[in-house]
Amino acid sequence: MISHKTIIRVRYADTDMMQFVYNGKYLEYFEVGRTELLRHFGLAYNELEKQGYQLPLIEANLKYKLPAVYDDELEIEAIVEKINTPKLFIKYNVYKKESGELLVEGFTEHVFIKTETKKAVRPPKFYIDALAGYFE
Repeated sequence: MISHKTIIRVRYADTDMMQFVYNGKYLEYFEVGRTELLRHFGLAYNELEKQGYQLPLIEANLKYKLPAVYDDELEIEAIVEKINTPKLFIKYNVYKKESGELLVEGFTEHVFIKTETKKAVRPPKFYIDALAGYFE
């Protein structure tokens, strides 16, 4: 299992009329967590794309527990439990940094595709190699 934590601050534009973070924003927060997780392990999205791969989303799930509000600092934890599978499955926990309260949990599932064909493929060797040492 590998994980990475990223801190973000809730912007005013992220909130709704109830002054809570709008529910759809959490998928953007998940994207930040996923992007920074991959970058941390040397797999920045632009590098994946240069190698001819893309990672479209095929499923997402969120469970809301507590609201976040403007100016809260949030800690987004992204977790990968398996790497040698056809799909990339990432779990997320979003915490209020100050209190450590769990606000949202969920997951996204992605599939590797070749850029030119848009066909699903197994995870590329460079991806497996970049993460394999952290699973031993």
